[in-house]
Parts: sequence; structure tokens; C-alpha cells
Amino acid sequence: MQDRPAPTGENLLFLTDDQLLQGIELMFFAYRGFTSDPDRILENYTYGRAHHRAIHFIHRRPGTTVNNLLDILGVTKQSLNRVLRQLVDDGLVESRVGEKDRRERHLYLTKAGVELESELSSAQRKRMRSAYRTAGPDAVQGFRQVMENIMDPSMHRHVKKLTKD
Repeated sequence: MQDRPAPTGENLLFLTDDQLLQGIELMFFAYRGFTSDPDRILENYTYGRAHHRAIHFIHRRPGTTVNNLLDILGVTKQSLNRVLRQLVDDGLVESRVGEKDRRERHLYLTKAGVELESELSSAQRKRMRSAYRTAGPDAVQGFRQVMENIMDPSMHRHVKKLTKD
């Protein structure tokens, strides 16, 4: 099959299967690159990507509840509890009883947790900043629209909460 230039504007509605497969492959390779630096850092611990995601979202929303984190991450309570237990035991996350509802557990990064989060996200911010600068503002806005349209609609409310700051 001969490669044609990527369609623009209205022609985006008529993407070929090959172009869509290329987009899917680009997502896989981009994710691999995006996670490679944090993965190298996490090798120094006994942590994986689930720990990274928990640390990231606790940092973005200090005081978030365990239930909210479950909803964001889309994991089972059992797997999240394993991750949180390890992060709490290692002194990276603090779990506080809710003031209004004592059944709730609110999560905060400790000083050590903030330091690890900064180390993990620093390389990702550098990678994103470079990609955004190279692509330009129109591409950045287009990327955001594509990503928002790929995600499940139920996640949009989480994105809005994270970006309203």
C-alpha cells in the first residue's frame, strides 16, 4: 500500500485503517518512551507503574480519598490497597482519617513522597515540554483534543478537576 500524505481538516473523517494502525502504534511507542525514565527510577525501589500512578495522582490532589483514587486508576480495591500499604509503610504516603466521615481515608504525600514524585515527573515534564515545543501550539491543542476523545467519557470529570487549578 502506498503512503499518502496525512489528511487535514474535514478529510480526517476518512482516515484509512493503515493510518489508524499507525496512530495506534505511535501511541504504544510514545507510552513506552514516556514511561521509560520513571521505570528506570522505580527499579531502585520495589515499585512499578501502579505505584507511580498512585504517587502522581495523590500529588496532584492532596487529600484525595482512597475511593476517588480507585475511580481514577480503575484498579481493584485489593491491588490499590497493596500499593498504598507499601507506600505508607515506606514513608512516602500518609493516610489520614476523614474529619467529616471517619470511614474515609485521605491521602497525602510525605516529604519523601514529594521528592520521589518530583524525580519521577521531572523527566516526563522534560520530554513533554520538548515534544510540545517542537510540535507547536496548534499541535498541542490537537493532541489534547485527541487524547480527550480517546479516553472514556467518565474520566472527563477527573481531567476537569485536575486542570481547574
